Amino acid sequence: MCVCLCIYRCPRIIIFSTYLLSILKKMEIFQRILLSTSCLLLAVFMVDCSPPESHIKCSSTNTDCTITNSYGTFPDRSICRAANVAYPTTEEELISIVAGATVAERKVKVATRYSHSIPKLACPDGQNGLLISTDYLNRTLEIDVQSMTMTVESGVTLRQLINEAAEAGLALPYSPYWWGLTIGGLLSTGAHGSTLWGKGSALHDYVVALTIISPGGPEDGYAKVRSLDESNSTELNAAKVSLGVLGVISKVTLQLQPLFKRSISYVVKKDTDLGDQAASFGRQHEFADITWYPSQGKAVYRIDDRISSNTSGNGLYDYISFRSTPSLGLAAIRATEDAQESLKDPDGKCASAKLITSTLVNLAYGLTNNGIVFTGYPIIGYHNRLQSSGTCLDSPEDALITACPWDSRIKGEYFFQVTFSISLSVVKSFIQDVQNLVKLEPRALCGLEVYNGILMRYVKASSAYLGKEDDALDFDMTFYRNKDPTKPRLYEDIYEEIEQLAVFKYGGLPHWGKNRNLVFNGALRKYKNAGAFLRVKEMYDPLGLFSNEWMDQVLGLRGEVNILKEGCALEGLCVCSQDTHCAPRDGYLCRPGKIYQDARVCALVSTSER
Repeated sequence: MCVCLCIYRCPRIIIFSTYLLSILKKMEIFQRILLSTSCLLLAVFMVDCSPPESHIKCSSTNTDCTITNSYGTFPDRSICRAANVAYPTTEEELISIVAGATVAERKVKVATRYSHSIPKLACPDGQNGLLISTDYLNRTLEIDVQSMTMTVESGVTLRQLINEAAEAGLALPYSPYWWGLTIGGLLSTGAHGSTLWGKGSALHDYVVALTIISPGGPEDGYAKVRSLDESNSTELNAAKVSLGVLGVISKVTLQLQPLFKRSISYVVKKDTDLGDQAASFGRQHEFADITWYPSQGKAVYRIDDRISSNTSGNGLYDYISFRSTPSLGLAAIRATEDAQESLKDPDGKCASAKLITSTLVNLAYGLTNNGIVFTGYPIIGYHNRLQSSGTCLDSPEDALITACPWDSRIKGEYFFQVTFSISLSVVKSFIQDVQNLVKLEPRALCGLEVYNGILMRYVKASSAYLGKEDDALDFDMTFYRNKDPTKPRLYEDIYEEIEQLAVFKYGGLPHWGKNRNLVFNGALRKYKNAGAFLRVKEMYDPLGLFSNEWMDQVLGLRGEVNILKEGCALEGLCVCSQDTHCAPRDGYLCRPGKIYQDARVCALVSTSER
């Protein structure tokens, strides 16, 4: 019973357990240690979780501050500083703060409650910048049941929106699976769920109006307030996915639907025809997605559709990897990963991957039929109970005995996350290229499967200027990152080649809130309305006060997003062009890809080749 409880709460703990047991079984003390470990884990699971700490830290009250993201590090591992942080509680206070920054010509960036964006979207340039936190702009302003619209301040979280809409009998039809995001953050990064139905899976395509505050002239009191709706679609299409460079979003009105029920089943199949299935599966089921385990040759299809609200069922989605997890268990998992990397042990990673993925499948990824236990498919329940989760955010402080798995205060998960969308017209070819790489190196992608493989979500072409250009499949890859930026990982070249295949050969578009630097290289040229977006940016913020150096590089306004230095390719800061960009002392040199010859990757080469 104790062991089952531990696996249920955090299946990744079994990675460490299995790795450790293989050693302890050879020792006489195995039974004694197993007993003590089981009791310790049982005790750990009887406490609550520590909520995330503030990602803004100041040496004195709201001055001399630093900001990071929820993972504790940016892609280039730099520290972002700001002179001040402001916490407006009303739109009037927000207007005053923007006006003051405009008069002083200070750089400004908006910070959200949990700061889940990986890139440096929230970093003001230099050390004299101003951070505006939306923590207290968190009110629901109006719910109009007749028109099925809901108006909220930009600091309202996705979870709050879902719950309050449901209380009124309404639903946001599609959303990300993680609810620890604010509405302003969702819009700034183009965050989405999974569907090809209706207007698509991105929240910004359900925006019917918003208010944004930008720098203004003396005639505006130095802060320009713009209320946008579909009557001024040019500006609205720019503001829907703004990257935070147009100003501060104050409030948003969303088009909702009547609350409904869904039926969910997961089906595991071989991935031999995944290329064909991926192109069509999203049109067969409204909330379809696919989880791919390439090294195991398996794909898990989510058969997920809207059904009659009269159907019996009260299912709940509480995704296992988003729950609170014992810090000791997380430290053990990380130690195991570090050992597998340093010992170059792909077999260990593959064994871990099979254990964790089979556990997640057997536990339905955290779906339950009644909010307590999983008894079998289909899972039937109201949409608001199934569309998103993130319970590790909820609990009171417990002195870090437990935490969200990626909490930077503990020795927990530390990873890269690479996310891109591939047009459905070429997605079969991309999948086949990845499968060909796996044939060459069958164990290479076990490291992805330790983090539950590749999540594939459907996205639809959008009217937003920086939204998706075509109906596409979004690939979300999470994998090990070394604390030492100079150290390569197992199968470094395979991961880099997949990244470059997606971005350069197949023209993949980046997820604006994730990714390493190289994915943003030349990204804006892939958007047909990029020029229109930049014209709105120039109109809203001609001084560039809401921009920073990194965003200007991404938008092609100055310099390049690549950072060329020793070891830069290992961190995704560049595509290698010389051996020093890799790790020559460890035998990793810059070489062409295995199947994509235009790729340049850091490959482990033999002593004779060196």
